[in-house]
Amino acid sequence: MTGDRGDARAGADLTTCGGEPDLATLGSLQDAFLAAVPAVPPDTRVPWCGRWRVRHLVVHLARIHHWAAGQARRSQETPLGRGPFVLDELYGAQARELRETLAALDPDAPAWTLDDSRVVRFWHRRQVHETLVHLWDLRTAGGLPLDVPAALWADTVDEVVRVMHPRQVRLGRVGAPDRRIGLAATDVGRAWTVHAADDAPAAPVVEVAGPAGALALLLWGRTTCDDPRLAVTGDRGTLEAALAPGLTP
Repeated sequence: MTGDRGDARAGADLTTCGGEPDLATLGSLQDAFLAAVPAVPPDTRVPWCGRWRVRHLVVHLARIHHWAAGQARRSQETPLGRGPFVLDELYGAQARELRETLAALDPDAPAWTLDDSRVVRFWHRRQVHETLVHLWDLRTAGGLPLDVPAALWADTVDEVVRVMHPRQVRLGRVGAPDRRIGLAATDVGRAWTVHAADDAPAAPVVEVAGPAGALALLLWGRTTCDDPRLAVTGDRGTLEAALAPGLTP
């Protein structure tokens, strides 16, 4: 198993992934995910994802890639079926389908999206971050390290603040925080504000500061306010109340 875990690092140099999501970054993340699939036993628990095991995680990301390819083409995807699946074959095929679909489409062509952009480019970014978070899930569940640039994690935070959380609020899945929350990525010098329900101009009542990766994992429910990498100042209750129902799907 030691040799397998070493090999799981092959297939992509994630330290060179840029902060701007693009198809090259997506391909590198997908290659790293595929390389790690055989290195982590499929029954390994992924405790921050409820009752999931690694096999559920792999099938989930494969299905999301397949669905996103259909959204980019503006066509309903054909269901993949219930399985059982050969995990690396399933994921490899759906990762390839997504990359090839996005590469064949003009980034500014019309697409079905989760925001108001309505262009294919949306899926470049969305699937980069979907893959990044689940790559962290897979490697962390298997005790494998993950090294990607802070700028890429920072863009993950940006997508949550500007796209994913506002969509959750708009769909009525969660409420907006009562008061504003500040986020500061200390390793890249970026900051964001999670706006309050009334959106009244006001300073945040609480701020979370730390590396962009830790902030992204906090917003995606993979870590907590007690993470030693994060410093919370101000009204911690407002932060915990906003995080409890989840800022993301």
